[in-house]
Amino acid sequence: MRSTGYQERTYRNIIGSNNLVSFNVIAQETDLLVHATKLLEKVALDMVLKHRWVIENYISTYPDFLKTLVPWSIEGFAPKIIRDMVYAGEKAGVGPMAAVAGAVAQNVGNDLLLYSDEVVAENGGDVFIKTNNALTVGIYAADSPLSLKIGLRIDSRDKPVAVCTSSGTVGHSLSFGKADAVCIVSDSCSLADAAATSIGNRVKRKKDIKAAIEFGNAIEGVTGIVIIIGDAVGFWGDIEVISL
Repeated sequence: MRSTGYQERTYRNIIGSNNLVSFNVIAQETDLLVHATKLLEKVALDMVLKHRWVIENYISTYPDFLKTLVPWSIEGFAPKIIRDMVYAGEKAGVGPMAAVAGAVAQNVGNDLLLYSDEVVAENGGDVFIKTNNALTVGIYAADSPLSLKIGLRIDSRDKPVAVCTSSGTVGHSLSFGKADAVCIVSDSCSLADAAATSIGNRVKRKKDIKAAIEFGNAIEGVTGIVIIIGDAVGFWGDIEVISL
């Protein structure tokens, strides 16, 4: 998601966290909610600041990286989180900053797995999940009558799973579409974030759902899609949708 400023998060009661302890980490635009087996605020903050510094330093060298809406080409060396964002943008056909929130959640989440064998890290609606039991992520869809009425059952015991959501009607992300929610499931949080933006850009009316899903299921690495606009919803992929 491309950040355009801080906005209070209003949807954080939607994630079931299996009795893990929860804490917030806030650094400028980054507002991370973490669930883990123990309180790790200092460690998590250090990781957020580390990854933010890498991104900010790269932008200071390549200012267009922040603004471009098309895939970016790396010249020479680039740190891992930058490569994650660029790869995701290439796959989804969008600029690298469309993956920034997911990339931060993913990299901080993976770092925290060194300290906790279960981690759920949510950053602006983009969720990195690695738990020992299945959990449910509800789908917040603004004023849609389907908002928080359906959710995804996620089993991440074998490997981390990402659930990222973009909206054209709520939140701080840049979208050219009108979908109330485009929710993407993938093994990569960076890719899920970029794909949610790219697919969401294609949904301006209810009748766009089918074509948007066809576009999205062709993005390598996307394993599930949910699109909500008004009272209409479309599903695709290896996902378990449940009623909340």
